[in-house]
Amino acid sequence: MEEMSKSGKIGQAALKAGLDRKTARKYIREGKLPSEMPVERGWRTREDPFEADWPDIARRLTDAPALEAKTLFEWLQEKKPDRYDPGQLRTFQRRVRDWRALHGPDKEVYFAQEHRPGEAMQTDFTWATELEITIQGEPFPHMLCHPVLPYSNWEWATICRSESLAAMRGGMQAALVRLGRVPRWHQTDNSTAATHDLTTGKRIFNDDYKDLVDHFGMKPRTIAVGESHQNGDVEALNGALKRRLNQHLLMRGSRDFESVEAYEAWLHGVLLKTNALRSKRVKKELASMRPLSVKCLPEYTEEEVGVSSWSTIRVKYNAYSVPSRLKDERVKVRLYEDRLEVYFKGVHQLTVERLLGRAGHTINYRHVIWSLVRKPGAFSRYKYREDLFPGPVFRQAHDSLTEALTSERDADIHYLRILHLAASTMESEVEAALELLLDEGVVPKIERVKALVSPQMPEHPEVTIPDVDLSGYDGLLEGVSS
Repeated sequence: MEEMSKSGKIGQAALKAGLDRKTARKYIREGKLPSEMPVERGWRTREDPFEADWPDIARRLTDAPALEAKTLFEWLQEKKPDRYDPGQLRTFQRRVRDWRALHGPDKEVYFAQEHRPGEAMQTDFTWATELEITIQGEPFPHMLCHPVLPYSNWEWATICRSESLAAMRGGMQAALVRLGRVPRWHQTDNSTAATHDLTTGKRIFNDDYKDLVDHFGMKPRTIAVGESHQNGDVEALNGALKRRLNQHLLMRGSRDFESVEAYEAWLHGVLLKTNALRSKRVKKELASMRPLSVKCLPEYTEEEVGVSSWSTIRVKYNAYSVPSRLKDERVKVRLYEDRLEVYFKGVHQLTVERLLGRAGHTINYRHVIWSLVRKPGAFSRYKYREDLFPGPVFRQAHDSLTEALTSERDADIHYLRILHLAASTMESEVEAALELLLDEGVVPKIERVKALVSPQMPEHPEVTIPDVDLSGYDGLLEGVSS
């Protein structure tokens, strides 16, 4: 304090007094000498309310260390309801915590690991729903595939919909191409994209995942089951990445993007700025890795499947409709992370959004309506009947027909012909016609819908052809001959 009064500089005063700067600041802030500062109290100021029952509590904690303080406190309340009240729970929890620190079993210790430059890349998936991103005003639930270099914390991210192998392939390749270098190891958790169960309960790498890692000359490794802390670097950066993105979204002033591509471009812009701050350690990483010398794998896997008599194909436990002309044929399907592309004899047939999970189905009414019009009786109990209502207006139209017509079969016939009309013309025009009829309280029979949708025949314009005098051409010809 004497030195502080001379120089007014706390750092200089602390140095001369042989104190840490923070300790010196504490004494100056309090305006007291160390001997005058309060010392930690080691005695109780009030009677311990749990002293009488503590031997029994300690015995139970010793016999069953997993017992929670709240469970024990509820047991005490049942045992002595007049002595213990809910307001003492926090005090009891602190007492149990202190007992465990003094007498409880040993706890698992985690050991900080030294990361070596360029040794490994860790890849993980994280949900980004909390960012509340929208695309043209529509919610956009999605995940991020997040590769990280643990030594420098260099990171990259790609947008995906699930923890699939296709998503991992896309995310890993994007990161390696961005780096232009390849580490020795690739580490992931025990997701089904990389590993699968054995009858022994252990997990081994999928052949497809091993082929992916081998292609880039890396070695695969994973964490122990239930030990997520072994992937701690990328797990910690998952949260840090989303917090950073949220801050940039706040600065942007909007969470809405014109397209998924625009959102991903913005995401990569944020990552480029962040990685620039780590350039010094990234240089060490790059110097320790070998160059990327192989071509990227295609973003899809390919399967050959048969088209059923229902005009559907089954891919990864989900059903998709295809044009009925492909019935009983075999087609090749390219499985992207977000879509399927169907080819027959090398010719592209259709692209459809890929379904997540299992036992799902997506049926395009245009693929089956021609057969249903000829077999209307199949509609009422069709397995995928709900997929044949393109929107709520079509559902309302069918309900209106069912209520107005005496026969359910007649209602189905009218509705199927309406669907046929939508497939033959424009679905939007048919929908507008249905909405107009329903608003007017008119039953939307096929004849009334056709009258509104069918285009008017164009009128032929009247063309007047003038008489042409060709005598001038005769004069020209006479002049040439002379």
